[in-house]
Amino acid sequence: MSYHNPVMLSESMEGLAIKEGGVYVDVTFGGGGHSKEILKRLKGGRLIGFDQDADALANKIDDERFVLVPQNFKYLKNYLKMYGVNGVDGVLADLGVSSHQFDVGERGFSIRFDGALDMRMNQKTDLTAEKIVNEYGEDELIRLFREYGEIKNAKKLVFEIVSARLGSRIKTTMELNDVVGICVPGKMRNKYLAQVFQALRIEVNDEMGVLKDFLMQAKEVLSPGGRLVVITYHSLEDRL
Repeated sequence: MSYHNPVMLSESMEGLAIKEGGVYVDVTFGGGGHSKEILKRLKGGRLIGFDQDADALANKIDDERFVLVPQNFKYLKNYLKMYGVNGVDGVLADLGVSSHQFDVGERGFSIRFDGALDMRMNQKTDLTAEKIVNEYGEDELIRLFREYGEIKNAKKLVFEIVSARLGSRIKTTMELNDVVGICVPGKMRNKYLAQVFQALRIEVNDEMGVLKDFLMQAKEVLSPGGRLVVITYHSLEDRL
């Protein structure tokens, strides 16, 4: 699996202020870049990784100090308890979509590639972007595009989507791009498409709900003096 270099590696390690014998959690394991760096800085200690994406599990690190939990990090507290961890010295979360997910067209995350309107980080779940685009009511669509995409002309966007789906089901990223593209001037198209895709992805994966749950649990599992490092990519995450 191809994963790009981890984002803000030195800054996140500085933020964690790793203790050589500490217990740490990387809740967005992905390609394992952050986890490998944490393990380099541990002489003993322990690292627990989380990732719900089956593709990421192929990157599991062969190290007796490390365990990878194949679950969404909204289950942080439950799984730490299951592994006998009562408190941790640091938690790292690199939010958003991994480079690998963007680069695999059939996952449907990227505006660059034609693929199924999927966008599920956990492909065992039922809700897809295709289902949202074709089956959500107008009010539901307007809400999610305004709230999660911060799209100002959400009503026009939804009108075009609903009109298009009356003719035939919108099934692929490029079919959606063609529908959405007429809502904005050409020079703004890519940014607008990115906002549309962001809104759908957040809804598919309940990203804001998961993040709220995680932040509450992170406070509970951190030992006194423990560090929480969160790398965010859009203003919705920042506000939490």
